[in-house]
Amino acid sequence: MEFKKITLANGLVVIGEINKSAKSAAMGFFVKTGSRDETRQINGVSHFLEHMLFKGTENRSAFEVNEAFDRTGAQFNAFTSEENTVFYAAVLPEYFVEVTELWIELMRPALRDEDFNIEKAVIKEEIAMYKDLPSFDVMDRCRSLYFDGHPCGNSVLGSEESINNLTAEQMRDYFAKRYAPNNMVLACAGNFDWEQICSIAENSCSRWQKQTAERKLEKSPDSQKKRRVEKPNLVREHICLMSPAVSAQDQRRFAASLLGTIVGDDVGSRFFWELVDKALAETATMHFAAMDGTGAFCSYIRCSNEDMSGVLDIIRSVFRSLSESGITEDELKKAKNKTLSALVIKNELPIGRLTDLGFNWIYSQQHRSITDDIDAIKAVTVDDICSLIERLNPGKFTQFSIGPA
Repeated sequence: MEFKKITLANGLVVIGEINKSAKSAAMGFFVKTGSRDETRQINGVSHFLEHMLFKGTENRSAFEVNEAFDRTGAQFNAFTSEENTVFYAAVLPEYFVEVTELWIELMRPALRDEDFNIEKAVIKEEIAMYKDLPSFDVMDRCRSLYFDGHPCGNSVLGSEESINNLTAEQMRDYFAKRYAPNNMVLACAGNFDWEQICSIAENSCSRWQKQTAERKLEKSPDSQKKRRVEKPNLVREHICLMSPAVSAQDQRRFAASLLGTIVGDDVGSRFFWELVDKALAETATMHFAAMDGTGAFCSYIRCSNEDMSGVLDIIRSVFRSLSESGITEDELKKAKNKTLSALVIKNELPIGRLTDLGFNWIYSQQHRSITDDIDAIKAVTVDDICSLIERLNPGKFTQFSIGPA
């Protein structure tokens, strides 16, 4: 595989990892904007904009957009997180140019008032739907409690109130500032013609206007607050725990990811053996969430209301054991094997490779090959993880739970 990069005069970065032996190609626009870049008044606008890009351009309706994707057989979609909005497609090589040109056109959408008003109802339905999913709701609320007023705690979806009050003009103003070429990366992976993509980007994206699109990276709080709310019709307790971790730019992120696997993988982790295998909880997981300038360990546990107190005692015992005794070589080896298998399998396809390619550039402005990540994971030692445990102390967590009366 061969890595290539150019930067247009307006700041748009175009990167590509060319693999001529691949049978497909994938591309995506990675926009460095998400809920942490919003104010309370416009919370949810990033996710709203993700929807609006599919509503079409000045020259193409929403129906024509879908028809154009459908004609190529592309697998396409978009997603919004706390920090990024990503638009992507994977397709046969012969349609790669057509799909890339289509996404370039869509990155300058019409943002019509009539589409905005219709989509507002769709967004509110989505908010209501996720409120009916306690596993999502508890994570969303715990994040807000953990970050305690910091923008990282903003909900990706926003609230019914913020969406109700959002205006089309506010959305267009946010788009103009955040969807600037110097705040975006166009990433390509797989079997494609690099020179052709560069020419298309130069011809079609050069007129996009550069803007000031900063993100404040002030230290985020760790509230360690505890809160529980009751919800009618629930029969299980849903618990989320969050504690500090390292950032997406920190080399120790590989050790943090392995620690999350050791403690809270779906199978074979400490949470699994202590809680799930013993039928004290239906689900008990922990994962590492790397972010821009910060990070967190997130745990989710679902159990009966009667077992909640005992489950939390066991969780504290697991974390206490980590602090007192660290981890074993066998635990580390198993975690590495799981992580490496998932990494390699994901990156065998261009669409899987695309996300790592894009996010590495968004967060660190560097290209990392699959081999680089494999080597970094293999290099993590027991001492590295024990040092991380000592520094971060994951047993000191923020806790939010939703359960029956």
